[in-house]
Amino acid sequence: MSQAVQFYLSTLLAYIGVDFIACWALNLQFGVAGILSFCFIIFQAAGAYTAAVLTLGPETPTSFQQYFGGAHLPFPLPVLAAAVVGALLALVVGLITLRRLRRDYQAIVMLVVSLIATLVATNATGLVNGANGLSLVPKPLSKGLGLSPYGTTYQWIFALVVCGIALVCYAVVHRITSSPYGRVLRALRDNEQAAVAVGKNPLALRLGIYAVGGALGAVSGALLVEAISAWSPSSWLYPETFSYFAAVIIGGSGNDLGVAIGALLVPVGFLEAVRFMPTIGGPQFLGALEWIAVGLLLLVFLWFRPRGIVPERRRKYPAS
Repeated sequence: MSQAVQFYLSTLLAYIGVDFIACWALNLQFGVAGILSFCFIIFQAAGAYTAAVLTLGPETPTSFQQYFGGAHLPFPLPVLAAAVVGALLALVVGLITLRRLRRDYQAIVMLVVSLIATLVATNATGLVNGANGLSLVPKPLSKGLGLSPYGTTYQWIFALVVCGIALVCYAVVHRITSSPYGRVLRALRDNEQAAVAVGKNPLALRLGIYAVGGALGAVSGALLVEAISAWSPSSWLYPETFSYFAAVIIGGSGNDLGVAIGALLVPVGFLEAVRFMPTIGGPQFLGALEWIAVGLLLLVFLWFRPRGIVPERRRKYPAS
């Protein structure tokens, strides 16, 4: 196997781990809790920027990049810091949107929040280097392992590390969804009035799971920026959220295994397959074709199999 093929496959494996984590995070918010988190991509972006800044080091007068803060933290501390930032950001957004708004209004406000965040990151140059974004983020583990950060051996090792972190995230997600807390969240999603009648606090429960989803989304962004060494506002426009929504819905909203299958089909398999198609009408058309394909696939599933490939299992509990 050539080095080029190995580099592509190892990079693809890292992307699979990142997309698994992101889709599980969105599934907690949307599939389990029923929150239309149309601003999900800002959590991934917050994690990516946090990890990049904490890896790049402090800004110097001769630096070509401008950003706030900066440190040389060893891996995985930037990823853990990203999780904290994602959780705090989710709490702020949740307090704004989840308190008194109906679900449809929540979705609109979250979409607006996503647009505002993109505009702030683009125009506030001193925050995260404006529209140019952050680049040349040092590869983690390369110095400690004594390997070239651009060699195939390093790529495989980092991809396996990402997959290991994805397994840890799955264990956390599965523990939540199969716990009494997960059952209460499903009850709120399906019949909020009934849950309130037995003494449940909808805002506190949803804020908690929204923060967990934000933290996991930030972890996915942190791992992604450590893998590709760059991040810019063009990487997290609001349509990116809908590719994750498509993966969750197609795989099976509320089902951890189904969501993983959806992540393999949409952000990885389906979008990667489009890249291998012959260029027709210029490169811009090929980029638009990706979103057309995802939209058509989502419509087909919503029409013929709305519960996804692996539907959420309806649980029945014996009367006490």
